[in-house]
Amino acid sequence: MEGFSLAQQIAIWTLPVLFAITVHEVAHGWMAGKLGDPTAKMLGRLTLNPIKHIDPIGTIAVPLALLLMTGGSMVFGWARPVPVTYENLKHPRRDMALVAAAGPIANLIMAVLWGIVAKLGIMLAAADPLIGLPLLYMGAAGIVFNLLLMLFNFLPIPPLDGGRVLVGILPPKMSWQLSQIEPYGLIILVGLLATGLLGQMIGPVLQSMNQGLFRLLGL
Repeated sequence: MEGFSLAQQIAIWTLPVLFAITVHEVAHGWMAGKLGDPTAKMLGRLTLNPIKHIDPIGTIAVPLALLLMTGGSMVFGWARPVPVTYENLKHPRRDMALVAAAGPIANLIMAVLWGIVAKLGIMLAAADPLIGLPLLYMGAAGIVFNLLLMLFNFLPIPPLDGGRVLVGILPPKMSWQLSQIEPYGLIILVGLLATGLLGQMIGPVLQSMNQGLFRLLGL
């Protein structure tokens, strides 16, 4: 976000980042509970209190570093994963796929809600810019961050959510073969990021979805 000081950018991004990461993890735990696993509830993780979900590296250090390096054009982060006890699920393979999908789907819903916030900001900006403009900028940041988090997590690489969804729905042999990638998932992601391939994979889809949502909401 060009033209804003660092303090202003942090103010704009803080709520969207915290809510996106928190709701993503709560959605995993909520879905697991619906499917028979109360682990997240027992550990107090079914809460929107971000303190329960903050990872010092993924929730604070990485987003802040990216904000400093990119000026807000690319901000990303993660929270402490919500624990899921596989054995408690009624239909473990299928249910793990549903639990994994719940997080990114929650981010898509959040993107729409932040779009409504941005729309409200536009409506209020003419009458009261001190209220309208912050809502507009936070809404725009919320759209971008939630769509980015959704697309990233839907990459078909274990242990990302997309990888876990595939492991849950593929035939057993293919599922087992894909699950063997999980120990190397982080290395693969770092390689994709370092080579620029990750941006090439996600960037065009992110831009299209962002523009589509803006048009849908008349922003």
